[in-house]
Amino acid sequence: MTQAQPPHTVNGKTMTGATEANSAPDNSPWYALRIFCSRQEEIADTLQAHGYEIFIPMELVGVEDSRRHVKQHLRPVVRNLLFIKKKDEESALRHLIQDIRYPISVIKKEVGSNRFYEIPDRQMSEFQAMCNPDILEKKYLSEEQARLKAGAEVVVAYGPLKGLRGRLVRSNKRYFLLKEVPGLGVMLKVTRWCCKAI
Repeated sequence: MTQAQPPHTVNGKTMTGATEANSAPDNSPWYALRIFCSRQEEIADTLQAHGYEIFIPMELVGVEDSRRHVKQHLRPVVRNLLFIKKKDEESALRHLIQDIRYPISVIKKEVGSNRFYEIPDRQMSEFQAMCNPDILEKKYLSEEQARLKAGAEVVVAYGPLKGLRGRLVRSNKRYFLLKEVPGLGVMLKVTRWCCKAI
């Protein structure tokens, strides 16, 4: 149905949605981690070293060199967020986060709750597919902006995005498929006729 995001090189390192140790598919949920410093890559490396599968949404950005040639480089969409796949009990991740010297918090299920918000694996897989940097006609939204977008729940029935689910929303007289996860939303341009109400 959806394809995994291909690997990309960032600052000389290969960034993928999976570590080699955890490349086997499973249905474990994901967590969203908020980062309160500028050490996103270092935190991701630490989590991967402990066997966690991580995902950081990336986008292609044109950078002009000294010869005025523009080259495409990947950079994180947001620097204060990353996603991590559950592999142990919550307590194990809590201990690891406490051991990391940078301020991090896991988005909770609800205000006042101590339980982590678990993102279903299917929802996260679709979100990852929609974040593919090679897909150019898309927009990223903050969680608050995404929440304000009104639209019907649909599934894409035809075309290369077939099988993806989200909300069909309108922006600047065009239609987009909106997918939300805690902390971030992504919209892909679609044609209205290719979507069916769920």
